[in-house]
Amino acid sequence: MPEESEIQERKHLARMLLSLDRTPEDDSLIPPPVAAEAGLLADLGIQFPVGLAPVPQPFNTVPSPGKPLPKADVAVITWTVAERDGMADVLSPGRPGKSWYRYNRRYAEFYDERVRPGAPSKKGKILGTYMPIEIGGKKVLLFKSELHLNQDGIQDPPHGAPGNATLPVKDLFKQIIEDTEASHVLTVGTCGGIQLEHDLGDVLVTRAARFRCRDEFKNAPFNNKTYKSDWSLPTGQFGKAEQLMQGFADKLIEPIFGPPTKRHNGAFALDRPYKPSIIHEKGTGVNKILAFHPILSTDFFEFGTSANVAELAAIGCGLEMGDAALGLAAEELGTSAPKWAVIRNISDPQINADLTQSPRQLNMQSHWAVWYYEAFGYWTSVMSALTTWAVIADMP
Repeated sequence: MPEESEIQERKHLARMLLSLDRTPEDDSLIPPPVAAEAGLLADLGIQFPVGLAPVPQPFNTVPSPGKPLPKADVAVITWTVAERDGMADVLSPGRPGKSWYRYNRRYAEFYDERVRPGAPSKKGKILGTYMPIEIGGKKVLLFKSELHLNQDGIQDPPHGAPGNATLPVKDLFKQIIEDTEASHVLTVGTCGGIQLEHDLGDVLVTRAARFRCRDEFKNAPFNNKTYKSDWSLPTGQFGKAEQLMQGFADKLIEPIFGPPTKRHNGAFALDRPYKPSIIHEKGTGVNKILAFHPILSTDFFEFGTSANVAELAAIGCGLEMGDAALGLAAEELGTSAPKWAVIRNISDPQINADLTQSPRQLNMQSHWAVWYYEAFGYWTSVMSALTTWAVIADMP
């Protein structure tokens, strides 16, 4: 188990990564004109099957941020700028993420007092941004959250023993479900790989999430609890999604890793090219996970290594920072809860545990985990967006 000083260092890294590439525009309640953001669009040239291409459904006039979200069959929630931009380029072509509509319903009267000073949502008093789309006749709401398990917590109760905190993102999940009346919810984004065989760009799909908290939520009643959804997840379009994913495999090529100075010897390249694929219950070989093998939601930046693989693989399939809050929200909603699932792309693969890992020295394990996300977060997010398309396109 990491030392307390290391956990706090990793918590700082978590907050940094969750806010990476945010700009003042992200804090504005008025979205910039689409034309002004046109240069941000990547024309990915994706050839979806006829009748199943995602189509944005913009409003004629920009809706007030305080209005409820539009009704949808499926709500898709993502978390970071890289994840949003990858999702926008795949699922809302022509509508870049920065131009999505703003949303702050009940922020002032409910959320503000539950969010710590300095959290991203505090700057603009904003809960998130969204864009309605359609896929094969199904109404879909794409939503980028400004609340996160690792960003917002205030010790709860304020003068009690540490180890529990407010969790406003859980309430946001419930509010999105209430507004949209969605029958299905997907939480989509990046994650850390656990298994050595799970590569950069692979996508994990699971119907379960588990809290693995060792900092501000270590004493929370939900910690170490696993949540499951009994959704019979459609996988009929996964083969097509994997075919589309191969078109971007060249974006996942690691550089040759040379020594930092000429005083060192050697250079290293991957012994095989990555072939991004979807890892799920009905898969085969390394592309199969056990039924309801959960994603692990941590309250600091934890990543898989060659040393902790046995411990982590026994309880989960990947590491991220918040999805179990959806499971908790669904449990509290009871019989009115939607079906839900987690779709997470591996943006940082299993890290070599032989590298130095100490907050008092150069921390090379954390360095590489962060570098992978910074270098590949967008392109791995394209993979999870394609997987999201596959799930929705195959829904009855």
